[in-house]
Formats: sequence, C-alpha cells, structure tokens
Amino acid sequence: MPESVFKDNLFAGKKVFITGGATGMGLGFAQAFLNHGAEVFIASRKEEKLAEAASETKKKFDKKLLWKTMDVRKNETVEDVAEFLSSEWGELDILVNNAAGNFVAPIAAMSENAWRSVVDIVLDGTFRVSKACYPLLRKAKNGASIVNIIANYSWNAAPFVGHSGAAKAGVLNLTRTLALEWADDDIRVNAMCPGVVLTDNVKQNLMIDENTAKMFEDYIPAGGVTTPEKMAQQVLYLCSPAADVITGDMLIADGGQWLVGNAFYQMGKKFIDD
Repeated sequence: MPESVFKDNLFAGKKVFITGGATGMGLGFAQAFLNHGAEVFIASRKEEKLAEAASETKKKFDKKLLWKTMDVRKNETVEDVAEFLSSEWGELDILVNNAAGNFVAPIAAMSENAWRSVVDIVLDGTFRVSKACYPLLRKAKNGASIVNIIANYSWNAAPFVGHSGAAKAGVLNLTRTLALEWADDDIRVNAMCPGVVLTDNVKQNLMIDENTAKMFEDYIPAGGVTTPEKMAQQVLYLCSPAADVITGDMLIADGGQWLVGNAFYQMGKKFIDD
C-alpha cells in the first residue's frame, strides 16, 4: 500500500463499517482504516469474496477483518448486520456506504428490473444501512461520521447510466438531509466522489475494452486513472478530526474530470451506434 499522509494510529479504537467492502474500492477503504488503527467490519452479498478479502488482508498486513454477508436490497439482512454490530461493538464511529451497481444502458431500452436493481442497491441501500446503523452511530463517544460514495454525474446528466445517475443524485440529497437531521446527534454526513478506478466490476460493466478505458483517461485533466488506495485517503480525511467542521458536503476527487465533460455520453453513443 502506498505511503499514507496520515498517522498510523489516527483511527485507533475506532469502529468502522464498510458496505461493499470485499472488493475494489471498498476493500481499499477497509485496509486503509485497518492500517491506521481502526477495527473494521465489511459486508457484501458473496461469502466467498468476503472470506477471500479477509484472508488477503491477513496475509498482506497481518490485520483482521470482521465480515458478514449482507444484501443491501433486503432489509432483514441489513437489520441482522446492525444487530451483530450492536452485540459485537455496541457502537459505531464510521460508516462508509460504498455498495453500488452499474452498467451501460440507454433509458429507452432499460427494463423496469434493470432500473430497480441499481436504484435499490445505491439509493435504497444507502437509506436502509444508514437508518439501521443510526442507533449505533449515536453512541459514538466523540462523534460519528458517514461517508457516502457518489459519482461525478450525481449533480448533472448521466447519459447511458441514468439509473445510477438518478440513484447517486438521490444519495447526494440524502447526504445533505441526514447532515442536518443528525447534526444534533454529533453525526457528520458527507459524500466522496472518486475518480476512475479500474476495479474488476468497472472493467466488467463499464470499461468494456482498452479503447473505452483510454477514452475515460483522456477526460481526466490531472492524475489519470486512480487507485483504491488514493481514494481511501479521501475517505480517511473526511472521517478525520481535521474535517470535524465539514458536513453535508462532497469531496470531488476525480482529477477535474467533471469540469471537462461526461465521458459516458461519448462512450454510450459509441456503444449504441456500434
């Protein structure tokens, strides 16, 4: 893991829960918190991926990851995880809503199930997990922090990924709503917009070939395609004492890509035309 700008013990004693934490950025977030002293719990749908993530983390960093299967689309599994954390920890300092789903499809050709599958994971899942964890977050001794992972089309058009765009826009609004509703409980709520990270899921569902990945990189003014480790630094900052006056805001860490234009528009047109 690249050298961190933060102290190794920055999150010592903190309890952290990351959804979608078995792979990609979620696992990068989990390992970053572990390497800065936190206790970390991850959850996602596939038991084999969770076990693999825990084994990999133990081998690479000699750190233990707690985990449990959970489907953010099913409230009973979310409640089950919240009950587990209540019995295991009794409180929660940090929640990262990272679970997501996405694929390229024009609205006119999108089925009801396709739309619902993404909105249910991204928006409804963020609502379910945040609400279930609220009693635990209230018990954090020195204030709690939620970070919701969004995208740089959350506040603009999302051509050919309209289901994800609508869901992420909803998450951004929910972020600001909860920042106000939960401020009296000493819970900060922010969003982080990552750059292009070529995780396995992104490669499978969005970056269909090398030319597509190159097109996205051409739209990034600074930094190019990034890594889970770099994006983890942004999440660490939002949860750190240095950011204790920041709530209801978003940190855009996409290298200025959103200023240039939406690469999904060009990619989608090519995809549909072909």
